[in-house]
Amino acid sequence: MLAAVLFDLDGTLVNTLAVCYLAFRRALQRAGATPLSDAEIHALFGPSEDGMMRRVLPETWQSALPGYFEEYERLLPTCPTVIPELGAALALLRERRIPTGLVTGKSHVTAAMSLRHFGLDDAFDAVEPGSPEGVVKAPAIRRLLERWRLRPEDAVYVGDGASDMRAAHEAGVIAAGAAWAYGARVAELQEAQADLIFTDAAEFLAWLDGKTRRVTPG
Repeated sequence: MLAAVLFDLDGTLVNTLAVCYLAFRRALQRAGATPLSDAEIHALFGPSEDGMMRRVLPETWQSALPGYFEEYERLLPTCPTVIPELGAALALLRERRIPTGLVTGKSHVTAAMSLRHFGLDDAFDAVEPGSPEGVVKAPAIRRLLERWRLRPEDAVYVGDGASDMRAAHEAGVIAAGAAWAYGARVAELQEAQADLIFTDAAEFLAWLDGKTRRVTPG
């Protein structure tokens, strides 16, 4: 039975990847830089957006970054709401008193924007943002489990990327691949040796229901 459930954000709880790509591309255009394709932007994922921008514009990234934040916030309203089954999953975990955490590669700025926009401000027991230096999800997962005094093998990390699966393995938790949203890359999740892959969010919700204990009244 699961004692904790940790989630990625983009492409897992919400379909924001298209907005992430477009906002980054527009920020580059505003900075007078050559725009990148979705695939080229996706290849930069790992560090938070400030780290991504630093890789593309090493000399002018600080002046270009506010443009990304502005474009991202402007585009957020075009995103669908939280994937319904994932909203139900968060409600289920709260009802059953299972600790939940958001472990995202997003910066503190865009993570806060997203949580506020999607009404998820109070949905998690803890939020761990990304770092401009690179992927820090594994230590973030370990940090939360240590805080909650839980064993890694009793927790799951749910994410849509190969790096999420590698972070889960490094942290010793179950690696669950989310392949239900825009841009899902099942082959990459398989290559990263995901323990489980869900192509249907309803299937994930059913699995979660069976892996968590119901609270007994009284």
